[in-house]
Amino acid sequence: MKVALLQLNYTVGDLSGNAERIRLAVQEVAAAGAELAVTSELALLGYPPRDLLLYPALIQKASQVLEHLASQLANSIPVVVGSVQRNPIPAGRPLYNAAAWLEQGQIRHWFQKSLLPTYDVFDEDRYFEPGSQSQPIQYRGYRLGFTICEDVWNDRDFWQHPRYHKDPVEQMAQLGADLLINLSASPFSLGKQKLRVDMLGSLARKHNLPILYVNQVGGNDDLIFDGASCALDRSGQVWAQAAAFAPDHLILDLAELTQSPGFPQRQTTVPTGSRWPAEPEVQLYEALVLGTRDYVGKCGFQEVLLGLSGGIDSAVTAVIAAAALGPERVLGVLMPSPYSSAGSLEDAYQLAKNLGIPTLKLPIQPVMDSYRDLLAEPFAGLAPDITEENLQSRIRGTTLMALSNKFRRLLLTTGNKSELAVGYCTIYGDMSGGLAVISDVPKTWVYRLAHWINRDQERIPLSTLTKPPSAELKPEQQDSDSLPPYDILDGILQRHIEQHQSGPELVVQGYDPETVQRVLRLVELAEFKRHQAAPGLRITDRAFGTGWRMPIAKRIEGIL
Repeated sequence: MKVALLQLNYTVGDLSGNAERIRLAVQEVAAAGAELAVTSELALLGYPPRDLLLYPALIQKASQVLEHLASQLANSIPVVVGSVQRNPIPAGRPLYNAAAWLEQGQIRHWFQKSLLPTYDVFDEDRYFEPGSQSQPIQYRGYRLGFTICEDVWNDRDFWQHPRYHKDPVEQMAQLGADLLINLSASPFSLGKQKLRVDMLGSLARKHNLPILYVNQVGGNDDLIFDGASCALDRSGQVWAQAAAFAPDHLILDLAELTQSPGFPQRQTTVPTGSRWPAEPEVQLYEALVLGTRDYVGKCGFQEVLLGLSGGIDSAVTAVIAAAALGPERVLGVLMPSPYSSAGSLEDAYQLAKNLGIPTLKLPIQPVMDSYRDLLAEPFAGLAPDITEENLQSRIRGTTLMALSNKFRRLLLTTGNKSELAVGYCTIYGDMSGGLAVISDVPKTWVYRLAHWINRDQERIPLSTLTKPPSAELKPEQQDSDSLPPYDILDGILQRHIEQHQSGPELVVQGYDPETVQRVLRLVELAEFKRHQAAPGLRITDRAFGTGWRMPIAKRIEGIL
């Protein structure tokens, strides 16, 4: 029997559009010989639907669309579709995260998700009731055990501290399944692809079961889904793989898979450069390009703009935008002040030329002069300070937003994670915009990515990579005037933000106590800025997005 894994790009809430994507894909794989098709988790609604699930009208519509899809595919092969199922019991949550087996125009079976993640970016306990254990389905000589995403992430022999008290995979194996199929919507982060394969391989070996894993692909808000669907044989070896960061499907012959003792005798062809796990720079670049393209398109925009300063952050953001949308749909805006160096302007123009993006130059000194005159009386007798520096950034932010409004171009902000973490950014200034493309990319990784971008040819001007980073808001300014060196700063931030290490723990790691105290204080003070920042694309295990829930008004001195 041949099973097709449908790795598709869904839009959250687009019930009819998602159903049509599924219908067309089922017809395609059926024509290619598949006898069963499987989608990813919550495919009909798109993942994550979040508070859309609170609206009964949407749930009713989803039920209608699912039934209509079943009727449309009545004469095709069966398909298992990720969707929602109503809970018939008044107590508990009103919905199950589930999957429906559609066959001959009807819903033949339901499979419910047992383990509901409620950590980081996940909040499924807010909406769903934990499902009951499904029985394996007998189909064409195979006992197929269906699980949904988190259900495979609780193997007590793989995880040092399992989150849940039960293991749906172990239970499915005990019920006699001879093949495990997992419908997933697993967000990308650096290193996640290898972790998934290691975890799935451990399960396959432990239970002596082949595993089919189908993941969603595409960007939905801050989350990027990398696809990378795969099949593993019972020895835990990857037997076939789909593309990463692109829609794809796998058609798998179960007779070959279940008999295979090791690495594939054949592999599915995928686009060049899309095999995984790739080097980290490739994964980071493809994730950001995919996330940018989908966020812009799914929000209804066709064009974007960004400020080009001649610095490395705006350069990397421009490269990603041009790759995601095409250079003709990216506008670079140069807004020099009296403190902008000639070299920075040259770098910005050279970058635009290298990428083929149009530019617009709008010097901001006349507006700075107007603000100086406006504020002359209230500021009389006070020395210039960061206030005047921030005014320059806010003039630029207002100018970019005006262009965004007038030409309906989404404004991309260009700040990185290091800056956002310590508040080295201006609220209502360089933080203005609709998408913060690299806001989860630490500064050291921005440089690493820039060097990778230039691996074959100089797309980002070499001087942009070699000059000291500067906001250029006052004479001879450099980032190092206000911050520790970025390698030290990023080391502290990574351990504090992603590994939850406190100040004393960081000192034990060898960091200077005064530097640690200053950095952690900056992180604490910048919380109000992060709550007002544009959505960013998540590429690390802990981003300043839906998974970051720190209070603003707090007192934690001496604790962290």
